Amino acid sequence: MRAVIQRVKKAQVLVDGQVVSQISGGLLVLIGIGINDTYNSADYLANKIVDLRIFEDSTGKMNLSLQDINGELLVVSQFTLYGDCRKGKRPSFSGSAKPEIAHAIYNYILDKFCIIGISKVQSGVFAAHMDVELINDGPVTILLDSDKIF
Repeated sequence: MRAVIQRVKKAQVLVDGQVVSQISGGLLVLIGIGINDTYNSADYLANKIVDLRIFEDSTGKMNLSLQDINGELLVVSQFTLYGDCRKGKRPSFSGSAKPEIAHAIYNYILDKFCIIGISKVQSGVFAAHMDVELINDGPVTILLDSDKIF
């Protein structure tokens, strides 16, 4: 699994011009699910994401996690994180999981965030064309991969 994590002041997802989810203060996480990903991959990423110390403490040092600040989480499925552009000019998405598998793992990670104790977990609409609006805080953007490629 791959994740692009952005620290945000607020973020929202719109489908057909209608707000379907929104948060204020926390993380926007774009999640890509690959063909070799499992529920263990989701467990690893979920735990890593909520424990990332990327929020500032009283001295201005990034030392606090999402849980420490009681932050909110907006998780959006994004298969294009597995786009391979090494050959040609059009990305290949052959590394992305099939939609039915990706959807199950996506729902699993959403549940996992709730089980971990994140008080507000919002999500995009799986496989929908979404508009994602956000106000970056920092900006702070972190990339994670469950295979630890980066």
